[in-house]
Amino acid sequence: MTYSRAFNRARNSSSLISWIPTGKMQKTVANCIELTGIGLHSGKISSVRILPEIAGKGRYFKFGSSVIRASTDYANESPLCTTLCKYGHSISTVEHLLSALEATGVDNCRLEIENSHPQDSSYEVPILDGSAREWVDAIEEAGLKEALDRSGKSCEKLAPVLREPVTVWKNDSFIAAFPYSKIKITYGIDFPQAPEIGCQWFSSTYLDKDFFTKELASARTFCIYEQVEQLRESGVIKGGSAKNAIVCSESRGWLNPPLRFSDEPCRHKVLDLIGDLSLLAHGGNQGLPVAHIIVYKGGHALHTNFVRRLSRIS
Repeated sequence: MTYSRAFNRARNSSSLISWIPTGKMQKTVANCIELTGIGLHSGKISSVRILPEIAGKGRYFKFGSSVIRASTDYANESPLCTTLCKYGHSISTVEHLLSALEATGVDNCRLEIENSHPQDSSYEVPILDGSAREWVDAIEEAGLKEALDRSGKSCEKLAPVLREPVTVWKNDSFIAAFPYSKIKITYGIDFPQAPEIGCQWFSSTYLDKDFFTKELASARTFCIYEQVEQLRESGVIKGGSAKNAIVCSESRGWLNPPLRFSDEPCRHKVLDLIGDLSLLAHGGNQGLPVAHIIVYKGGHALHTNFVRRLSRIS
């Protein structure tokens, strides 16, 4: 896809956002990456390979002969993870991987996934240690290179810039975004039943991959101990353990300390948000909107509904 075609396609995608040149060229991984681990919800072992891709292709999953783009076009409602579905196939828990790819600037890549049950139509990205740290470390080790299109030309990366305020909400949860000169994220959570978590806020201007690597990538997923059995009975977190989540008891506090940050749960929510916002990206462009995004008691369903609103899908 030429730069002009990519620009015109992106520019016309939504009246809420404008797509502007960033002055940076689209990139891809310089070498293949492969990580294997257990799925948080399925409990099945899976492997993901991250392979180089040409400019303009964006990020997409491939398994067998099926392809699912990392886009809200294929995102299904899910409270505990982000799931992409197409033609009866699904890939779940994509948020940590996509967060790492967006933050480190892997704009174009093919994501091949295999699990221990080849006949299955559902796949799950391995949870690893519950954060995005292992993905970021692997990407840094592999390195990046400029992505070229089929004609051997580079493509400039575009960024979505919010033009007017946008709000989505459900009950007492909301996301409000306002035009801003930079990417700024403010996130609040509230777990009154677990005082050790309680009410937390995290706010920062999202600058570059160094900030993500140091301040967000290692924040792990978390859960309330008293809810674990109920969740397992409902068929999820089959692969969950103290090795891939931090667990907080309502009465006894953190059961597997130490925390990596005093506000690790809130930071993990920001990590999730970045992964879900990356679904706005297409054609190798940036997914994170240039805006001040304020979230209170958000989750994957609210995040993806917000992205749909930006792209005028909902």
